[in-house]
Amino acid sequence: MADPAATLAPEVAAFRRFSRFYTSYIGALGPDHQGSAVSLTEMRVLYEIAHREGPTAKEISADMRVDPGYVSRLLKGFRAKGWVAAVPDATDGRVRRLSLTEAGRAAFTPMYDRANVVAAEALEALAPEDRRRLLSAMGTIQAIIDPTAAPAEPYLLRPHRPGDMGEVIAAHGRLYAAEYGFDMSFEALVARIAADFIDNFDPARHCCWIAERDGVVVGSVFIVDADETTAKLRMLFVDGRARGLGIGKRLTEEAMRFARSAGYSRMTLWTNDILTAAREIYRKAGFDHVASEPLNAFGVSMVAETWERDL
Repeated sequence: MADPAATLAPEVAAFRRFSRFYTSYIGALGPDHQGSAVSLTEMRVLYEIAHREGPTAKEISADMRVDPGYVSRLLKGFRAKGWVAAVPDATDGRVRRLSLTEAGRAAFTPMYDRANVVAAEALEALAPEDRRRLLSAMGTIQAIIDPTAAPAEPYLLRPHRPGDMGEVIAAHGRLYAAEYGFDMSFEALVARIAADFIDNFDPARHCCWIAERDGVVVGSVFIVDADETTAKLRMLFVDGRARGLGIGKRLTEEAMRFARSAGYSRMTLWTNDILTAAREIYRKAGFDHVASEPLNAFGVSMVAETWERDL
């Protein structure tokens, strides 16, 4: 049998030349990826945990094509830092599902943002036509090497930061007007809730998770205190362009996880009967519908509902 390294020598040389160039270009060879405190592999593992719903170490190592023992050592280091939590699977206690802790997201988000800035700077330096050619070539490379790879649909969950509240208010106003016929008084209500959240924010008792996709805010959820022992879930929304990715379920789960860690023993929320998708998320998350009353608000007639559950 002919040696492919010999018969394809020019192609092999070109392939390896590009590999050397690109690994150096993206900073894959150093211990600190693009100025972060972690290596490229560590950054990728954190990315997989942040963007997937409860992955296992086995799934991550298989998808990344990295030795399971190496991934296990990285996860051990992350757990020692308090960045990653592992909880038993609901149906198989032998399986451990991974998620980022609040500290893990606080560490990962700036690194992720920095990587986006580096990529944006590299693309911005190119002429528009060269940028198009580059991205097209990247897509071609991926399609040729792995034709079965599904298009990535990642999203990031992160704490709120300056500028987010304006986007959340605007997104609520657009979405509820388009889908439910709400008038601008609803947007005013959302603005008041957001302002109160910022004015009274206590990181030990309150939280906001923002879902971001391709740099755009596509979802949110808020936790505030209804009383000393009861957390109130507010302003859960998922943009229509990002539905089907499990974002609403994930936001609700993260909100409940925070509420438990903050010492709340119960959670309540207010919704209405026309928000069928949200009501299904709440039902599957273990909430019970405990009260209803007719409501005329925001230019429409509906039934206001209170849902609750123990934590």
